[in-house]
Amino acid sequence: MPLNKDFSLHDDFAEYLFGVGENYKAQEYLGAHRVGEHSFVFRVWAPNADKVYLCGDFNGWGADIPMHRSESGIWAVLFENAGFGTGSRYKFLIERDGRRFYKSDPYAFSSEIPAGGSSRFAEPSFDWNDKAHMDSIKDNAPYFLRDEMPPKPMNIYEVHLGSWRRHWDGSFLSYYEAADQLADYAVGMGYTHVELLPVAEHPLDASWGYQVCGYYAPTSRFGPPEGFMYLVDRLHRSGIGVILDWVPAHFPKDEHGLFEFDGGPLYEYSGRRKEHPSWGTRCFDVARNQVRSFLISNALYWLGEYHVDGLRVDAVASMLYLDFDRGPGEWDPNPDGGNIDYGAVEFFKKLNAAVTKYYPDRFTVAEESTAFPDVTKKHGLGFNLKWNMGWMHDTLDYVSAHPLARAEEHWKLSFGLSYAFSENYVLAISHDEVVHCKKSLLDKCAGRYNAKFANLRAYLAFMITHPGKNLLFMGAELGQFSEWKFASQLEWFLLDNEKHYKLHRFVAELNAFYKNSPELYAMECKPEGFRWIFADNAIDNVIAYERIAPDGKKMTVAVNFSGLDRYDYEIPVGEDGSFKEIFNTDEIRYGGFGFVNEGVLTAFESGFGGKRIRVKLPAFGAVIFQKEIKEKAK
Repeated sequence: MPLNKDFSLHDDFAEYLFGVGENYKAQEYLGAHRVGEHSFVFRVWAPNADKVYLCGDFNGWGADIPMHRSESGIWAVLFENAGFGTGSRYKFLIERDGRRFYKSDPYAFSSEIPAGGSSRFAEPSFDWNDKAHMDSIKDNAPYFLRDEMPPKPMNIYEVHLGSWRRHWDGSFLSYYEAADQLADYAVGMGYTHVELLPVAEHPLDASWGYQVCGYYAPTSRFGPPEGFMYLVDRLHRSGIGVILDWVPAHFPKDEHGLFEFDGGPLYEYSGRRKEHPSWGTRCFDVARNQVRSFLISNALYWLGEYHVDGLRVDAVASMLYLDFDRGPGEWDPNPDGGNIDYGAVEFFKKLNAAVTKYYPDRFTVAEESTAFPDVTKKHGLGFNLKWNMGWMHDTLDYVSAHPLARAEEHWKLSFGLSYAFSENYVLAISHDEVVHCKKSLLDKCAGRYNAKFANLRAYLAFMITHPGKNLLFMGAELGQFSEWKFASQLEWFLLDNEKHYKLHRFVAELNAFYKNSPELYAMECKPEGFRWIFADNAIDNVIAYERIAPDGKKMTVAVNFSGLDRYDYEIPVGEDGSFKEIFNTDEIRYGGFGFVNEGVLTAFESGFGGKRIRVKLPAFGAVIFQKEIKEKAK
């Protein structure tokens, strides 16, 4: 194979685009690439370096392969070596002001086992078999262009690959091993998407993937890049979408990573803005054009090369606010005196515009914890979805409260509806809520043993019937009492216990119920899909509401968060007819006591005006009713 006839050590146009922040395929230029049978070109951006050398196992990590600098600060070298190829290790040796230090390749497609920090040459290639899935998501694009979500169910299972399942000896499953197990499990549990905590290469297991050093490299903990491709492909072939947690807010200070890459701040801000005080990590300078090229290229890379359906963007608020995690006098205001980082605002707009342009059927999700306006609007930041952090905090506070104190907390159940349709929301009960002494989801629930299970079933039914998409972190479906531990697998042994087994069945059947009910998803982000029945029955600890499909078909939901079974509780239904219970969290097969509504419930004229039905509401239970539609005689 001769040297590629299109090869040039420096490409002025590619470097120009990189310099103005608009090279959205930067990984195709920078990094390591084969240009002939035994010929390779290496390029790295290090504008402040005095000298840069290519080094690796092939030269004893010495300084005998100098690279050549362009005016834009990109160093390049043509390297010919018959022994170099897939898996070969390399780094860049950077010299500045008499100091020398080794750096891994920011654009490497593979890295060695995290402790080493070297880049490995890779040319990831995979024979994809997910055409049916990729075709099925194409009809998302028109909705995304209108700031809407497609009328499809979205019920997300959030997974940390390193601790979902492990081998009997505690070692990790490979991507290939996890793929079949996770795909089958997600299908069996009724989820529509799997969201993976960051899989980009990170040195420290305890960071859960949020302190990334290799942004273009799937972590080698679980195998080669092709293994991750197989995982995505396998999920897609099972009808499961894949969302990837993506971290553009910060990076760690590991010596081989992006930290002060050419001897001083380069990818990070300089001055007081450069570091997160509490996290001990560096903040990406997203106002810098070359950093924008790096990050936006990376987002598009995962969507394109790895067929990922969506990106959940971590820690958006930390980027938007200059005073995030900083006290008075610890931050510098913007020119108008405010606390908004307009460089970050512009970055998010460009990021989401690029996703819309190149992958219009894919989506982005903002983990944004404030009331920043228009996060999911094209005229705003341009995300498709936003985590509803306020709803999460309010409702978890409520379900943690003693039942006798819940009347005073009742507003926390209903307040979310005052803003539920201002953005396209995901109701997210994530990994962050089950660590650091916050308790597991089951253990958060008030009461003793049986009451905790009942409260959790009622809470999950409330969540799945509330407007918004849904996300649940792994382990909640097992009813773990202990918090999530990243260093061991989930407590699968709990399924040998009847109570936990029945909760597991409940979550699967609740998810299936949601997927089969357009009333609960077709207008999740629109006010037309919801109507309050009881918003303020605080003394009773009861809320009730209707969920409505585009064709007008309705479901009536009533949730009793008190510890009392309620008999003959009157629920307004607004029309004549016969109604039937279609879901009850107190079913015996779910671990409840069987306080259910049997037979037909006929609407009657209430003395308060309007039609009502009398129902039984189990303690700490949710019940869903629907009007019976009789078929017309032929």
